[in-house]
Amino acid sequence: MIYESTYELRQELKGSVVVKGDKVEVVDLAKLQADGIDLLARSATFGTEPVKAYARWMIWEIGQVLGARPASIHEFYIARGRGEWENRTVPAMNIRFTAYDTARAALRAAKKTNAGALIFEIARSEMSYCELPPAEYSAMIIAAAVKEGYFHPLFIQGDHFQVKAAKYKTDPEGAIKEVKDLIKEAVPAGFWNIDIDTSTLVTLDPPTLDEQQFHNYSRSAEITQYIREVEPKGVTISLGGEIGEVGEKNSTPEELDAYMQGYERALKERGDFAGLSKISVQTGTSHGGVVLPDGSIAKVAVDFDTLAVLGERAREYGAGGAVQHGASTLPDDFFNKFPEVETLEIHLATGFMNLFLDNADFPANLTEKLHKFLDVAAADERKPNMTDAQFYYKSRKKAMGPFKPELWALKGEAKDALYQALEDQFAFFYQKLNVTDTRDLIDRLVTVVEYHQPKPASVRAAGDDLGLAD
Repeated sequence: MIYESTYELRQELKGSVVVKGDKVEVVDLAKLQADGIDLLARSATFGTEPVKAYARWMIWEIGQVLGARPASIHEFYIARGRGEWENRTVPAMNIRFTAYDTARAALRAAKKTNAGALIFEIARSEMSYCELPPAEYSAMIIAAAVKEGYFHPLFIQGDHFQVKAAKYKTDPEGAIKEVKDLIKEAVPAGFWNIDIDTSTLVTLDPPTLDEQQFHNYSRSAEITQYIREVEPKGVTISLGGEIGEVGEKNSTPEELDAYMQGYERALKERGDFAGLSKISVQTGTSHGGVVLPDGSIAKVAVDFDTLAVLGERAREYGAGGAVQHGASTLPDDFFNKFPEVETLEIHLATGFMNLFLDNADFPANLTEKLHKFLDVAAADERKPNMTDAQFYYKSRKKAMGPFKPELWALKGEAKDALYQALEDQFAFFYQKLNVTDTRDLIDRLVTVVEYHQPKPASVRAAGDDLGLAD
């Protein structure tokens, strides 16, 4: 049920959670986990604007009370740079559909494997077409943790906070401001891990690598300063830089040197700020994989030797290592190789969506509706030589937002089977990437900060939240 007012929502939750002024108190955890947190998650997604804001605030504050708190993985990564741990690759998982239930599956797998080194992320572009703004996304991750009893640090990441190259050419300051505005929205929502993606500004025309990387590293330093100025007290947001666009040519150690040396100079000129904890590189993959006419994914060759060299080079600059993007559609036997070559972090996205949408338990009638929607809404993305299989594969992520109500409405054995398959896949990655039994390591190295959000002003403006005793 979706409530029309915050008063109705609060009254429904009285048996499990009460609000006293600006404080939230959990009075019955079992009841909250049984149904209250489900109600809050749904209200935070589908409610009226005042109800959404209030539900998201309540979820955040419940997480603060119970210990399901957003955190930065910066200290953990810098510790890797010092050699305090090794042979582990942190999965950064783009949850772009049914964020609440999918995060629940990921956290159930984490509890079963005692994994703590894992990241939930969403890219700037995904926030738009999946209709998952920062405040909603973080609310879903925290709510999932409350539901599953995962009261540990939650690493929520902004993936590809990217400067748009086309806009930068005509309005460079406007293009940078767009990213800063997103950061200003995301940081208070718990996005305390951010991938700064100014790699779109690399140009290969100049003769020297420093000139090629100039706009990349100088703008990355500028955005770093901005983030340091808006991050909460006691939090050092984990920041990543990127030296080349995913899907383009493989990165080289010389490019990494040019980027990092330029970045360090540019950042020092701006003041005494903490720098990057990781560097994203390109080693042969692409986002979503290369789709063949029959809809299958072409085999790719990941340059693991280069990945190892780039990771070691990144650590020479004090970072934790290199990051591999676009990997979720690789063959299963590739994944154990990433920790072997000391890859710091790996980004996994499309494979989860494929597993969900292509599962035999996914309703065929809903697949048909998705395709009919894409035939119209994504018609401009259909190339003349594309098969239907290629078109739907490449475009269906654009249906995750418009079909959010239908995807949330899945029920019964089919729904259970879908999320069990996802849970098994998450556990597979945790094991292959060797992040099982990392919870104690995370607890030892990561500082978790208590951070309270102000009660939404829109709630008070709604006129139903003043003078009412809970």
